[in-house]
Amino acid sequence: MSTEDADTGGGTEPHPNAAQDVVAVDGDDEQTGLVNRLDAHTGEGQRHRAFTALVFDEDGRILLAQRASNKRLWDTSWDGTVASHPVEGQSQTDATEQRLEEELGITPDQYDDLRVTDRFEYKQRYEREGLEWEVCAVLKVTLTDTDLDPDTEEIEGLLWADYDLLYENPEWYRQLRLCPWFEIAMRRDQEGNTAGDGSVGFER
Repeated sequence: MSTEDADTGGGTEPHPNAAQDVVAVDGDDEQTGLVNRLDAHTGEGQRHRAFTALVFDEDGRILLAQRASNKRLWDTSWDGTVASHPVEGQSQTDATEQRLEEELGITPDQYDDLRVTDRFEYKQRYEREGLEWEVCAVLKVTLTDTDLDPDTEEIEGLLWADYDLLYENPEWYRQLRLCPWFEIAMRRDQEGNTAGDGSVGFER
């Protein structure tokens, strides 16, 4: 997601994220403790709490954001739209509001419908660099004002895409290399398999 960029090699300064923690959770998204962010994304990993936010305009298009090339996991892949981890004691909506502003310059006066729509668990490796093992909340929001001010340290490209066409014709968008958590969130949303009751579905 947005902050698994800690350096694991020798001879260089560790990335500041290596000093951060994420919230470790069980399969029902109940907190079990804290885990170092780097440890959660290397070796066998550790299940932790995360979110992904799907940002739409009033025409129903989704905003795709290309992850920066300095990311250790899924660098230059396309996400829909921001994804990260809440810190201990922070709600998913508060964490999403924070990341929308930090990564895209989107402030709360540009929307009024931010809400959690799904939650799922998945585990997936990325080449030899590490893995994600997350209970991921999905949030949706529609912008009434689409002015953006992206942070290029986080996002290297932006693209408004027809949401239905993206789902129905993945071959048209194959060159984008979509992030796995976004693909899962989009499929569950489009196929009506969202966990609206707060339960967690597992994906592999």
